[in-house]
This record gives sequence, structure tokens and C-alpha cells, in this order.
Amino acid sequence: MERAGKNMKSKIIVFTLCAMLFAPWGSVNAQQPGKVFRIGLLDPSDARSSAVRLEAFWQEIRKLGWIEGRNFTIESRFSEEKTDRLDELAADLVRLKVDVIVCASTAAALAAKRATTTIPIVMVNSADPVGAGLVASLARPGGNVTGMSGLTVELNTKRLEVLKDAVPRLMLVGIPRVTSSVAAVSDELQMKEVRVAAVALKLKLEEINTKLDSKALEGTIQSLKQKQVGAILVVSRPLFAERKRLVELAAKYRLPAIYPQKEYMNEGGLMYYGADFDDLFRRSAHYVDKVLKGAKPADLPVQQATKFDFVINLKAAKQVGLTLSPEFLSRANQVIK
Repeated sequence: MERAGKNMKSKIIVFTLCAMLFAPWGSVNAQQPGKVFRIGLLDPSDARSSAVRLEAFWQEIRKLGWIEGRNFTIESRFSEEKTDRLDELAADLVRLKVDVIVCASTAAALAAKRATTTIPIVMVNSADPVGAGLVASLARPGGNVTGMSGLTVELNTKRLEVLKDAVPRLMLVGIPRVTSSVAAVSDELQMKEVRVAAVALKLKLEEINTKLDSKALEGTIQSLKQKQVGAILVVSRPLFAERKRLVELAAKYRLPAIYPQKEYMNEGGLMYYGADFDDLFRRSAHYVDKVLKGAKPADLPVQQATKFDFVINLKAAKQVGLTLSPEFLSRANQVIK
């Protein structure tokens, strides 16, 4: 009996010591919530222009179980079409030690990659991620970059085809360009393919450099009109900053134009053909989800756009004196009257 009592007393002492030992740890764990991740956003546009697309992204993030303020916070940086600021803004996100950087363009992704080789980077829309040097290949990205390709380079070929079908006897296409050191890689990749496509379509190109101010832009469009171009293909990303003015000038000089971003249609643009950006943003959210759960960008293949929009504005067509056939209009998934 005495031995049994001693054994029982020993067990009680051991149990008490264990309880004392683990109690503080249990208390600490209870006081520390799960990690709050920081999602960095690097966008060459401005907050207003990106609002709709970003809402599609954040809606998908919420569907995946992420709640702002509880398990993630947002650090947004917009360059407002000043592409030379992207490097500075990317460096700022790196200094903040964000857990992932979401990039809305090729130029933004390149700036982020220059700023870090360790923080995961998710591209929402890259024209040609392999050609730009962002990833080694679509199937095996390598490095710290993955995400979506918007097929911008390939879609410029399609836009040329659309212009040729829309404008009777089209021979010469004008291309206003704004080059910058940051956007130069993406811009030149696109132009290389456009030139090849023009030859195949038996079209000639009139490329002309311009600056991002109203007077210079009007001089450029006026010059293209004097050179007797039959239509305008917008390729250069920086022109997005002057999209309203560009649409106005196309109407003033009665030049049919096709645009690479849907926002041009909000300003009264004639035609848009391109990837469904809402879909790209939604799909990018799944990359962010995987990365924050531990997946490595190098192991996540780059996906390409699968949904596309073709929008036509009949009012704009009337302004430039363009009559579009019912067959042509039937190809659009949206006709603005």
C-alpha cells in the first residue's frame, strides 16, 4: 500500500510539472493568430482604371477563403502609366517584405523580377513571358515568376486581321508608338510579330513615335492621316494614359482604330479584341492562393488566356464613316449601339 501511495504521488508530481511546463506554450499559441500574409500589387495603370479587373481578382481571393485583415493585407502600387516608376515601386514592395507580388503587365513583372529573385511573382497578363525573359518556359518557369500569359503578341496579329476585314481595301495601317526604357522589351516583342503579320496579310505599316501629351499626340494622328493610312492599330502600352484623347483624335480624323485594352471602349473607342482580363485576374488569384500555401512559382506552369472579347461600337463606326456588315458584326460578343 505504501509503495502504491508513493507511485501515485510520483505520477501526480510528474503530471503537475508537465502541466506547468506546457501551460505557458499553450497560452502563447492562443495569443498568436495565424500568419497575416502581405500581398503586393504592382500595376502600371491607376486605381480607377484597374478597379473592375481588381474586383474580379479580390472576389476570387475571397472565394478561396482569404479574408482581408484576418489572414492577408494588401500593398498596392500604381505607376499611373509612368513606366519609369515601376522599378522604384517594385523596390518599395520588396522593402516591405511582401509574401507575393502580383504584376498586371509584362513591364511590371520585369520590374519586380529586377527587384527580387526570392519573393514569388505572379503575372496577371504578360505579352510573351518567355520572349521577355520572365520564365524559362511555360511548362517549367524556373525562378520566382509564374502566372498568366494574355497572348498579347499573338493577338496583335488577330487585330490586324480584324482591321483588314472591317475596312474595305485597307492597304496601310498606322501605328503610334511611345517607347520607354521600361516598356521597350514588351513593345519591341509585339512590333516584331506585327511586322511579320503585316507581310502575311499584305498590309504595310506606318510606325511613328509620339509623346504622351495632347499636342504631340494630335500631331502624330494628323501625320498618319496625311500619309493616308486607312486605320490605326494601337500597340504601345504607355498610350493607355491618353486613351480618351486618342479615341477623340481617331474620331476627329475619321480613322478606324482597334485597341488592346477594353477600357478604350469606355471612352468611345471603335473596336476591342483581346483576352478577357477579368478571367485572367480571377485565374491569377488561384496562383496567389497556391503560392501563399507554400507552392513554388518554379513548379507552377504558366497558363495562357482561353477567353476572349470582341467589342464593336456602332456609334464610333458612324463617326469615322465605317459601315460594318451584319456578318462582321455577328463575330462580336458585344455590340454597343
